Amino acid sequence: MMINLEKEIREQPEALARVYDLNIEVIDKIVADAKAAGVTNIYFAARGTSDHACIYAQYLFGILAGIPCALGTPSVFTKYGKKITFKHTLVVGVSQSGKAEDVLSVIESANEDGNITVAVTNNPDSPVAKTAKYHIFCGCGQENSIAATKTFTTQMMSLALLAARWSENDAFLSELREVPAKVTEFFDTKMDEVQALAEKYRNMTDGVLLARGISYPIALEGALKMLETNKLKMKGYPTSDFHHGPIAQLKPGDPVFVICPEGATEGDSAEIIKKLIGVEADVLVVTNDEKCVLEGTRGFILPKTASELTTPFISVLLFQMLACKMTIVRGIDPDKAGVINKITITK
Repeated sequence: MMINLEKEIREQPEALARVYDLNIEVIDKIVADAKAAGVTNIYFAARGTSDHACIYAQYLFGILAGIPCALGTPSVFTKYGKKITFKHTLVVGVSQSGKAEDVLSVIESANEDGNITVAVTNNPDSPVAKTAKYHIFCGCGQENSIAATKTFTTQMMSLALLAARWSENDAFLSELREVPAKVTEFFDTKMDEVQALAEKYRNMTDGVLLARGISYPIALEGALKMLETNKLKMKGYPTSDFHHGPIAQLKPGDPVFVICPEGATEGDSAEIIKKLIGVEADVLVVTNDEKCVLEGTRGFILPKTASELTTPFISVLLFQMLACKMTIVRGIDPDKAGVINKITITK
């Protein structure tokens, strides 16, 4: 019998395909409203996995539209009782459940000052969805597993569609429409390799994930998925920062996963991989370009998307499914909450 976590991971092709039809009309309204209002900045409010989706969007808006984006500090509103003055800013609250009180506080404050607000949630009847001026609906169905998977990628898709329309980039929009088929290709062709990796890493206790640029949020999210399901000590770092101190923590044989897609950050990844080989780390290179797999490492070759900008939709699947399969070989029930809450109503 398939565990609930795997079932939800495998629902992503259909879930991602639905996001366009559910939201393209409201996304076009958001873009028109924001441009008419002279919006030049975006402020994201989110926590945890949702924050990782916002980091992906932060890169997209910068790369495609030259729009500076800030990752919000909701505690400024809820704990310190202060307001932030938003000028020419679109305020976006991202919450899977739509019940995060700190995210809601940011939206409420932005509304009071007449800003355009957007909610991205999987619950159109939630407080965050109802409070924002606009709502983008993930529409991926109920997510029961403690570890968020399909809500994460549908959040990414929602924000990516907003970036595509904002930047009037039809090529990127078409690329996004091809993502569900690439996700299906991953499940059809890579599961034996994922199972083999789960067996290899069944006794690991800690590890590091590295990436740079548009893939950096996947290092964060991949580490979180493996941590919360398998109780491992995992941490994601930007490749550029790992040179400056954190590499000192490694011992020979320590597992390090490097996300190295073909594209702008490939050279930086190759540089850190050479250093990792030098300290005798156990390196897995996650890539869609075989030349990234240097001697002294092993590789996991991803299905190739049209550009580096959509690779995160594919690379995250490895860490979602590896986390899932590792729980099975380790005898852990990933659907059992323990100390983790599915819905976090932080304030």
